[in-house]
Amino acid sequence: MNSLRNKVQLIGRLGQDPEIITFEDGGKIARFNLATDDSYKDKNGNKVERTYWHPVVVKNGLVKVVENYVTKGKEIAIEGKLTNRSWDDKDGKKHYVTEVICNELLMLSK
Repeated sequence: MNSLRNKVQLIGRLGQDPEIITFEDGGKIARFNLATDDSYKDKNGNKVERTYWHPVVVKNGLVKVVENYVTKGKEIAIEGKLTNRSWDDKDGKKHYVTEVICNELLMLSK
């Protein structure tokens, strides 16, 4: 049952090309936003469609796959875990973000 703790699976499309960040030690991460869609009927029977944006961070060996093959509009499936982080901007304002740390990725569109 432990393998089900903090597990996220999403299928969606990239809203923009991934941002590849290279560190001084040569390590890399990739960041992108993944869009997922949902729809339902409101009380009047009208279809309501919503898009949700999920910030995704890719580390280690999968960065090379993202860097070479994943671009804006591509449909992918990811599996990972949720994480939270915060930072202070230059004006001292604190920002918070919840991200998906991706540990598996499957390309669904060519």
